[in-house]
Amino acid sequence: MEAPVAKTPRPSSAQAKQPAQKETQTAIDDYQAGNYPAALSEFKDAAEKGNRLAQFNYAMMQLNGEGTPVDLHEAEKWLRKAAEANMSHAQYAYGRLFDDGTLERVDPAEAHLWFLKAARQGHTQAQVALANQFMDGRGTKQDFAEAFVWYLEAAKSGDMASEYIVATYYERGGDGVTPNPEVARRWYAKAAAQGDPAALDRYRNLTEKLHPNEANCGKPTAK
Repeated sequence: MEAPVAKTPRPSSAQAKQPAQKETQTAIDDYQAGNYPAALSEFKDAAEKGNRLAQFNYAMMQLNGEGTPVDLHEAEKWLRKAAEANMSHAQYAYGRLFDDGTLERVDPAEAHLWFLKAARQGHTQAQVALANQFMDGRGTKQDFAEAFVWYLEAAKSGDMASEYIVATYYERGGDGVTPNPEVARRWYAKAAAQGDPAALDRYRNLTEKLHPNEANCGKPTAK
């Protein structure tokens, strides 16, 4: 079996208009204290009452084998409930089940549907996953222009790899993107500031071409 899609999160208790909020928070507290058997039972009770965070956490505990043996069927069941309740991280995690073979079956098209739902809600990891699918033509028709759209969204949220990819689009142009070395340089700077060595090389290269007087100013900072 592939590695689990995510570890059980440590969310806040703020869940407007969600049922069983108090029970869910108690479960979170027990989980954080390492009392997994109690947390598992409490998450299940709250999940059955319709709390989508409890549904998600219960599914993740089943998937990770925390406080219980791994149960993929139970994990899939409850993760789907949370995803259908419009929880973006659950939608992303549920899509991952079909994308990475965790369920011992791969369905990129099904993954694509759930990544798209989460990406439209601003989920950065889902945006990256969706962009990768468009780039590779996996689960959907290959579309480099659409891949750029989603890499750009993820880059705006600070995803380092997406910042680099967006910079390459602006540097070379094409696929609906007008070449713009200055914009490319800015995106390379953002990725370089997060520690991407390839981005730093490209930033320095463009700086030498566009702003020779700044060529020796050192590593850029994120702005």
